[in-house]
Amino acid sequence: MHETTLAVFAAVAFVGIATPGPTVLLALTNGSRYGLRRAAYGFAGAVASDFVLISAVAIGLGALLAASTFWFSVVKWVGAAYLAYVGARLLMSRGAFELDDEQASGGRQRNRAIFLKSFLTAVTNPKGYLFFSAFLPQFITPSAPLAPQYVALAITFAALDLAIMFGYALLGARAIRLLKRSGARW
Repeated sequence: MHETTLAVFAAVAFVGIATPGPTVLLALTNGSRYGLRRAAYGFAGAVASDFVLISAVAIGLGALLAASTFWFSVVKWVGAAYLAYVGARLLMSRGAFELDDEQASGGRQRNRAIFLKSFLTAVTNPKGYLFFSAFLPQFITPSAPLAPQYVALAITFAALDLAIMFGYALLGARAIRLLKRSGARW
């Protein structure tokens, strides 16, 4: 893969990742509710989903979803139901914030839950499959071996996703500290 192609891919991917969506909002929420250390489990879940999505596109699932209205609708409604569930749980959380590890009970279980919530939010978003199935082929050279190209694109995308989710979680963590200090938490 040519370096210029990878640089263009990284630039376009950066814009796509940084654009607010469910995963970005979850990174902000995790940063504000749990602090940066715990939010890291969330962006690890988002990055893991990147590899699942890119692998699915590489084996043709993205093309199937793009071609089949039925299967696209199934994935879309499963994703919508999951996001509704996450939203309802967040609304019923009574606004509790956990900024210290001492305040959190069941640390490992909580970390696993944060990871899974982010992973499932990203992997059930049908836009991801369609985005990758339309986006990745533009940067693939069909005459060259495909696996190394997909690996390079996946690693680049995952690294960018990790950095951007870190930034959003940091923004959430800083914002909540500022709001707590000023008494405007409500």
